[in-house]
Amino acid sequence: MEEETKQPVEKTHIRDLPRNVWAVGFTSFFMDISSEMVINILPLFLANVLGVQTSIIGLIEGIAEATASILKLFSGWLSDKLGGRKWLAVAGYGLSALSKPFFYIASSWELIAGVRWSDRIGKGIRTAPRDALVADSVKKEDRGLAFGLHRAMDTAGAMVGIIIAALAVWLAQKNSLDLTKPTFQTIVLISLLPAVLAVLSLAIGAKDVPVDKQRELPRFSIKAMGKPFSIFLVIVSIFTLGNSSDAFLVLRAQNLGISVLGILVMLAVFNLIYSLISTPAGSLSDRVGRRRLIVAGWLVYAFIYLGFAAAQTGWQVWVLYVIYGLYYGLAFGTANALVADLVPENLRGTAYGTYNAVIGILAFPASLIAGILWQGVGSWSGFGPSAPFYFGGGLALLAALLMVFWMPKTKSN
Repeated sequence: MEEETKQPVEKTHIRDLPRNVWAVGFTSFFMDISSEMVINILPLFLANVLGVQTSIIGLIEGIAEATASILKLFSGWLSDKLGGRKWLAVAGYGLSALSKPFFYIASSWELIAGVRWSDRIGKGIRTAPRDALVADSVKKEDRGLAFGLHRAMDTAGAMVGIIIAALAVWLAQKNSLDLTKPTFQTIVLISLLPAVLAVLSLAIGAKDVPVDKQRELPRFSIKAMGKPFSIFLVIVSIFTLGNSSDAFLVLRAQNLGISVLGILVMLAVFNLIYSLISTPAGSLSDRVGRRRLIVAGWLVYAFIYLGFAAAQTGWQVWVLYVIYGLYYGLAFGTANALVADLVPENLRGTAYGTYNAVIGILAFPASLIAGILWQGVGSWSGFGPSAPFYFGGGLALLAALLMVFWMPKTKSN
């Protein structure tokens, strides 16, 4: 694959990134402490305590992401129209924080689904304005570093949250294979404080970036965002259709005999790898182009998913999930930076909303397909636990090939 030669640029140090990037980073750090404590054990609560099938778990996760996605599209457009990002993002984080106490009292999968969807509505409101605020706050040459730092702090929060959850599990039920309801409720209570700190970090620490010139009012138009962005959306859509909820990775780990505590330690190490890689990978994408890192990340993803399909023992899943952090570190923040590179400045919020909407809407069929492939639906028992991972690995390989041979070359990729 040929790429345009990059002109040497002065490297920005991480400490020189503006206040907004750090404020958003700390917000994501605290919210991920709160969210990851609960969300990673939620599929275990549904399966172990409530006896819910994987098809229903896939339905809950899929609708949750699809619900968020529609709002991501609208909130991104609205932030462009208003010329302000901060308070939309604060409102979204606030709604997610307010929904969390209701996990404590939920005693059926329907109630869990309602709380989960409310939390995702908050995510839908905040994500596009938040990402646009980061992009507005830095020079183009520093976007990869800024988004890499954001992903690193987000993931560090996830790691801390999982460690706290693991400690709670150890104190409550030691090394039991199944999760108990009292343990789940204890973790929910602990998660409330960091959720409040997340909202305060953004409300107090961030400032909207002033608009220096009159911007054209945004329109919901894929064509206006340009052909490269449209093609990128198609490729991402193919990848996302095989990218089912990570809940299925957790269930696969338990399926092969890993205890609740073992799963949480596995997730903590995964997030450590993700956090350590995100910032240097983002900075590297500023110098060598985004496409190379995204393709590398998707190839790692394909290897991991095919490995999950073939795994026979718990330790194999453990190793694969830890390496899974490499995919996130290479590709996730880099893809966010590429979105800002591909579209006009006045459509940046709309583009992030569109990008996140496509990913989230397709998460619904992706998770539903995964659940059905695993355990079937009705009288059909499905193809077994390996099937969704073969499906996801194959689509990731196809998306990587399309990124290499179909994605137009631009100065940024």
